[in-house]
Amino acid sequence: MSYTELESGYQDLRQSSQQAQTQSFSNERSTRPGFFVGSDGNGDGESNDGMDSDCSTCSNPGKQVVVGICAMAKKTQSKPMKEILTRLQEFEFIKMLIFSEDVILKESVENWPLCDCLISFHSKGFPLEKAIQYAQLRKPYVLNNLHMQYDIQDRRRVYAILEKEGIEIPRYAVLDRDSPDPKQHELIESEDHVEVNGIIFNKPFVEKPVSAEDHNIYIYYPTSAGGGSQRLFRKIGSRSSVYSPESRVRKTGSFIYEDFMPTDGTDVKVYTVGPDYAHAEARKSPALDGKVERDSEGKEIRYPVILNNAEKLISRKVCLAFKQTVCGFDLLRANGKSYVCDVNGFSFVKNSNKYYDDCAKILGNMILRELTPTLHIPWLVPFQLDDPPIVPTTFGKMMELRCVVAVIRHGDRTPKQKMKLEVRHPKFFEIFEKYDGYKDGHVKLKRPKQLQEILDIARYLLSEIQNKSADAEIQEKESKLEQLKNVLEMYGHFSGINRKVQMKYQPKGRPRGSSSDDGNTKTIYLVLCHKFTCIFSKHPEFPYIYVILPMYVLNVKSF
Repeated sequence: MSYTELESGYQDLRQSSQQAQTQSFSNERSTRPGFFVGSDGNGDGESNDGMDSDCSTCSNPGKQVVVGICAMAKKTQSKPMKEILTRLQEFEFIKMLIFSEDVILKESVENWPLCDCLISFHSKGFPLEKAIQYAQLRKPYVLNNLHMQYDIQDRRRVYAILEKEGIEIPRYAVLDRDSPDPKQHELIESEDHVEVNGIIFNKPFVEKPVSAEDHNIYIYYPTSAGGGSQRLFRKIGSRSSVYSPESRVRKTGSFIYEDFMPTDGTDVKVYTVGPDYAHAEARKSPALDGKVERDSEGKEIRYPVILNNAEKLISRKVCLAFKQTVCGFDLLRANGKSYVCDVNGFSFVKNSNKYYDDCAKILGNMILRELTPTLHIPWLVPFQLDDPPIVPTTFGKMMELRCVVAVIRHGDRTPKQKMKLEVRHPKFFEIFEKYDGYKDGHVKLKRPKQLQEILDIARYLLSEIQNKSADAEIQEKESKLEQLKNVLEMYGHFSGINRKVQMKYQPKGRPRGSSSDDGNTKTIYLVLCHKFTCIFSKHPEFPYIYVILPMYVLNVKSF
């Protein structure tokens, strides 16, 4: 079920409270915000092809949060981006504004369109420095940190940040041939291993360029497996890698060398939207035979993956460490652990309506929650489906709500609290005799007058105890008598429904517990019953009692 479907119930409830406000705006604004390709500071420009082409919303006088999309045209016109932006523009107080590629590349940042929130990310040819200058000039709310996108382009910085955050990564070493320090580019190559700066890597091992923009990654095999290398690259048609008989490592350029992780032929791609949401898919590893598996529509086949608790924590850490609200990264499941081998920054799932719904809902609520108070926009905070079901504890751990257990029983008999008291005082025998208790050996007292008589006796005996005139046996039962008095005094009156007193005659006394016990004294066994309130079903034919128990599970690691 999508976020849109889940929230539909809430929207119905919200509609009545917003009816007057919506009616005042109905003559001034369209039902959906405009969606534009911006060309100047006023946000005027051509309507985006395939999106909302109604430019009448350009003159919309109602307050809205302007969300600017600053990226290369290839990215803003991609299907995943269009799917998400189409859903975002359904928010009443959001207006989408796409920066045209010509403006980004040719105009100075002073002439870029104005926006309240900036979604900007690097790709080939994108002037990241200009985007940073624009953010410093206009100070919009930035979803994906721009400075950290420089770090994502350098695999050395990526691994350093992952190590700092305590995230598992493959064992690695950096061969930096650009460094003036000769100790940073020491390489000794043997037939079945290499030694990089004193660290030995036995084949198979992986050789990655330090630049994340370079996707030419080589995997070198030992002679026992036939030698040679598998050369990975960006997908070209139906190929993602080719085998080469070359077994020698590259002699120019800087590289990261790391252990090859046996993953049973699959890679896991994880896509975060904020620190508390992650979508995961598995695909055939390009290191197998290099052939891309595609469906009948020509799309790469991917399989849904359920992340375990440790992997969810990794997703959260990656999102926060790189300060990227929308972020993709690669997981390798090997040797019973999960390792992060690459962080891609801003990236979307290619073909998932569920993800598009979730992503748009989370981003829309995140943007409005951040900006509507400062812009004085009358947006009512909805039920936050993107909020994590976790509860902090006093010792630094996090508990996650895993399920809700309902304990249900029939409601034919109301649950009761009972207090039992053995009494020998003459006043109790008088009450017992008054209501013909000797006839059947027991009596039930439910009427207000009867309960009042028991209450009077309890008050009398307690006053005797306070005046030090009660015998030792009565003094021993002070706590029980106090409890009897308190229950009978509850609610300020007797209804005869939720309380009763049962008295049972024991002519030979209670059973002897030891030889010293006197078992021949006549006693009355008094039972006080208090019926307590429960939650009942409203259906008269099914009087069930419900007790709802939220079940929390303590996470393995602390945040």
